[in-house]
Amino acid sequence: ADGSLYCGVTTDMAARLKAHNKGRASKYTASRLPVELVAQKQGLARSQALKLEFKIKRLPANKKIACLQES
Repeated sequence: ADGSLYCGVTTDMAARLKAHNKGRASKYTASRLPVELVAQKQGLARSQALKLEFKIKRLPANKKIACLQES
C-alpha cells in the first residue's frame, strides 16, 4: 500500500499472498496492507531462489523488478 517492495521465497504463491494480506506472513507487510504481487520468478530450485532473493534485497527499489526480468 505504501509503494515499497517486499521480496520472499515460497512454493505456494497464492497461499503466501493470502497470508500477507491477512497480516500473518511477515511483520514488514502486516503494517503495509493491502499487498499485491508485482513480479515473480518460477521454476528455480530453492537454493537458486534464495540466492536471487539475497541479490534482489540488496538492490534499490527501482532496480528490483528489472533484476527479476533479467534473471
